[in-house]
Amino acid sequence: MQKSYEPKNAFDFFREISLIPRGSGNEKGISDYLAGFARERSLWVHQDKALNVIIKKAGAGGLEKSLPVIIQGHMDMVCEKNEDTRHDFKADPIKLVLDGDIVKTDGTTLGADNGVALAMALAILDSNDIPHPPLEVLFTSGEEVGLLGAAEIDGGLFEGKMLINMDSSTEGYFFASCAGGARVELAFAEEYCEVPPGYISKSIKIKGLKGGHSGIDIGKERGNSNRLLARMLNILHSKFDIYFTDINGGLKENAIAREAGAVICFNGGQLSAVEDAVKEIEQIFKREYSLSDDGLEIIMTDCEKACEKVFTKQLCRNILTALLTIPNGIEAMSLVFDGLPETSLNIGVVAAKEGKIAISSSLRSSVSSRKEMLVDQLKLIAEATGAETNISGVYPAWEYNEKSILREKAVKVYREHSGKEAVICGTHGGLECGILSGKISGVDIISFGPDINEMHTPNENMSISSFWRTWEFLKKLLAALA
Repeated sequence: MQKSYEPKNAFDFFREISLIPRGSGNEKGISDYLAGFARERSLWVHQDKALNVIIKKAGAGGLEKSLPVIIQGHMDMVCEKNEDTRHDFKADPIKLVLDGDIVKTDGTTLGADNGVALAMALAILDSNDIPHPPLEVLFTSGEEVGLLGAAEIDGGLFEGKMLINMDSSTEGYFFASCAGGARVELAFAEEYCEVPPGYISKSIKIKGLKGGHSGIDIGKERGNSNRLLARMLNILHSKFDIYFTDINGGLKENAIAREAGAVICFNGGQLSAVEDAVKEIEQIFKREYSLSDDGLEIIMTDCEKACEKVFTKQLCRNILTALLTIPNGIEAMSLVFDGLPETSLNIGVVAAKEGKIAISSSLRSSVSSRKEMLVDQLKLIAEATGAETNISGVYPAWEYNEKSILREKAVKVYREHSGKEAVICGTHGGLECGILSGKISGVDIISFGPDINEMHTPNENMSISSFWRTWEFLKKLLAALA
């Protein structure tokens, strides 16, 4: 027997899922919550080994005999925070801050990407009075780390041939294609030598960059801290006998790195000259990025203790060569959609792990051969610098469908609902639509969502009014899909 419950609205669910830690790789809690939600309401539910959840609900409001419609979004979120923010993404809830029309947090990512999809889908599944066709709601895991959950979906579980993806972030823009992608890691074996006599250690850090989503914000010419750190170290190396160690930067491959640092070692007698050189480099970087990253700064401080060993000169040279020759930013622009990047690469993370120094990059392209070209380019750089190459998270592009019935209906409903014309476009961000179109034969897909800004950064925020307008549009669209 179905338990009694009081239906909640979409924003209530957004608040509720924000209490559940759901960073990529830590989706068990949110996956169990979604499955439990379905069981409490006696809805059909399937939870697979990858923690994907499918929930089915019969049609309502006179649409019971309509063809099923799929609503889809991902349950995981990017976990980024400011350096001075105390937050454990594996245990702590996301604390929402309401500021006028904006919902944000205090120093962490918000999770509107893609909590919006979860909240709106749950509200419809929870409803007693919203007309809709039979629903097949798909919540996927591991989207932010290579669309891993979508790759494990059994397409045979779906009857629907229309799929609404709610993983987009500009109201009134209907996305009809997306780039494919991959993650490539160059890993260098750690090699150390002793610090020469008379050398001192300093910690040096680049910070204050805006960062951003490596697909959506890649064309905004924002600084990448990993690239800038390598430039700085290379300039210092050309002027002084510099060694370095403990190099690190960025937190996620699909986020433009905001901070990066290293420990440098050099002759103590050259301290003043090194400090002057660092100040000069800081001014150069500030001039270059005055319009995109006005908070950029370079900070050099004393180390807690002097280094006893540093990377060998050859390892230092190999790491800098890789960081300065790996393409970073837009490689080609789309010839289909004006202003849309076609091919890009983001040097996302530099970190020591398992006895290696790893440089991890996110590649995107709507042209598969150009994505493969970038992979080959990184393999050659790895070969030239003595690094191992590891490739993961490969996913296909979502190709434009010129005869989309779902898109035509969505455009018509949006015009009637808002009095405005929708913009049909592609996105350089990675959506699961490409994988799902291969899993569900003949499926017709569209992607939309409310206004979300600064995704994949601690400044992520969402317009509350846009959230509600998108919610109302979703309900009208479902009612029109009879």
